[in-house]
Amino acid sequence: MLGSSFRKALDASWVFYNAALAALRTRLETIPIDVEQRAAHGFAWVATSVVALDSLATWMERNGAANPLDSQVADLAFAETIAQLIGGLPMGQNEIFRPIDLGIEDAVHALALGAADFLNCDRAAIRGSLAMALADGQWPSETFHDESLDAIRDQFRRFTEAEILPHAHKWHLANDLIPDATVQAMADLGTFGVCLPEEFGGLGLGKQVMCLVTEELSRGWIGAGSLGTRSEIAGELIMLGGTANQKALWLPKIASGEVLPCAVFTEPDVGSDLGSLATRAGKEASGEWVIDGAKTWITHASRSDLMTLLVRTIPDAKGHGGLSMLLVPKPRGTVDNPFPAAGMWGSEINVLGYRGMREYALSFDGMRAPPDALLGGEQGKGFKQLMSTFESARIQTAARAVGVARRSLELGVDYAINRRQFGKSIIHFPRVSDKLAMSLADFVMARELTYYAARAKDSGKRCDIEAGMAKLLAARAAWSNADAALQVHGGNGYSLEFEISRVLCDARILSIFEGAAEIQAQIIAKRLWESRVW
Repeated sequence: MLGSSFRKALDASWVFYNAALAALRTRLETIPIDVEQRAAHGFAWVATSVVALDSLATWMERNGAANPLDSQVADLAFAETIAQLIGGLPMGQNEIFRPIDLGIEDAVHALALGAADFLNCDRAAIRGSLAMALADGQWPSETFHDESLDAIRDQFRRFTEAEILPHAHKWHLANDLIPDATVQAMADLGTFGVCLPEEFGGLGLGKQVMCLVTEELSRGWIGAGSLGTRSEIAGELIMLGGTANQKALWLPKIASGEVLPCAVFTEPDVGSDLGSLATRAGKEASGEWVIDGAKTWITHASRSDLMTLLVRTIPDAKGHGGLSMLLVPKPRGTVDNPFPAAGMWGSEINVLGYRGMREYALSFDGMRAPPDALLGGEQGKGFKQLMSTFESARIQTAARAVGVARRSLELGVDYAINRRQFGKSIIHFPRVSDKLAMSLADFVMARELTYYAARAKDSGKRCDIEAGMAKLLAARAAWSNADAALQVHGGNGYSLEFEISRVLCDARILSIFEGAAEIQAQIIAKRLWESRVW
C-alpha cells in the first residue's frame, strides 16, 4: 500500500503535468513546435519525470516494506525530482527548464503544497544513510517476484562477473572485438534469441526479460549488452515484416548466434531525417539487387554476417515512400580483410568508447544481394518496417543505460570506501556521499521506468512515448552517474588505468544513438500534444 505522502505528492505531480500539457497546447495553437522546442522539450522532461515517479511508486507497492532501503530511495527520488519540477529541471548540462518557460508558475504552488512532506524532509540525512547502506553492501529491491525472471537475472549476473568484467577494460584499451568465444558463450545462454519465438529457436520471452539480460551484460561492458541490440532489431524486423521463407531462413540462425546481424541505416549528413536517404538499390534482369551508396556509423559491420540495409528502391518516390529494407548476407570479415564482399568496403571510425564491436563508414559500389533479399517481398515499406522496431530498440538502449548507471555507482562506492583522506574513507564526506546517494536514486528511477516501458511493450500496446521516456531518463542517469563516479575518483578517474574512465566514455553515447535525447523529447512532446493518450 502506497503511503499517503507518496499518493498526495504523486497526485499533485500529475496535476502539474496536466497544467504543463494544457499550456503547451495553448502555445502550439499559433506557434510551430519546432519554434517552441524549448517549451516542448521541457514539457517532455516534465512528463518523463512524473511518469518516472509513478513507476517508482509501482515498484514500492510491489515490494512492500520488506527492504527499508526502498522507502529511503523513494523519499530521495520524490524530494529531488519534485524540487526540480518546481525550481529547474535539467534537460542537459547547461539547459534548465523552468515553469516560467511554459507560463505555469501558478501550478508551482499546488505542487509544492501537495509534496510538502518531501520538500521539507531532511534530505541530507537520507543521502547520508543511503551512502552508508551502500558501503555496507546493501542495495534496494530488484526482485520481479517471479522465480524464473529472478533466476535469469542471477544467471546473467554470474556470467557477467565471470566472463565480462575481468576482461572488459583490457578489451576497451586495446580496441579489441569481444572475443568469439565470449560471443558464443552469450549465444549459448540464449542472448540473441530472447524475444524470438521458440519455433525459430528463440526463448519466446518478452521485452522485460530482454531488459534484464541487456542490463546485466551492459553492467559488465556496454559492448556486450549491445551485441544483443543487432539481433533484437534484425529479429524483430524479420518477425514482423518478413516472408515465411525469410523467417525460416534467418531467425533460427540469429537466435543461435550463427548469424550476427548489423543495422545499416544511417548515412553521411543524414541523421534522424531518414526520408533523405540516398543509398539506392535496383533490381537487374537476373533478379539480383545491385546496391550503390554510402552509410556511416555502422556498428559491428565487419564481423557481421547479415546486413539489414535501408535503401531507396523507388527513385521517383519522395521521402519515406521510396525506401525498402533489404536482408543482405555478407561474408564475415577478418582482421586482415575486414570487408571481403565484392562491391563493399569500409573504414573504421575511431571512437572514445562503445568499443568491442567497432564503428564503420561503408561504401557500396555494385554490391549484389539475392533476389529474395527484399524484406516482406514488397518495395516501399522499409521506413514503416524500421519504425516498427524503434520501440524495442529504444527500450533495449534504456536497459543498456541502466546497466552502465549501476556499474558507475558500483565503481564510485568501491573507490569511496577504499580511498582514505584525512584519516577516514572519503565516503564519509558529504560531497562524496551525496553523489553516491543521488546516483542510487537516479539508477532506480531509470530502471523502473525502463521496466515500465518494457511491460507496456509486452502488453501489445503502442509505447513510443514510454520507450522514448525510458531512453531519455536512463541515458541521463548513465552519464550523470559516470560523471559523478569519476569525480569521486578524483585525478585517478582521469587515468586510463581505472575502469571508470572507460565507463564514462561508454556512457556518453547513450543520449545520442537510437535517437538523440532531443529527438526523444520531440517525439514525447509531439505525441502527447497531438493526442489524448493520457
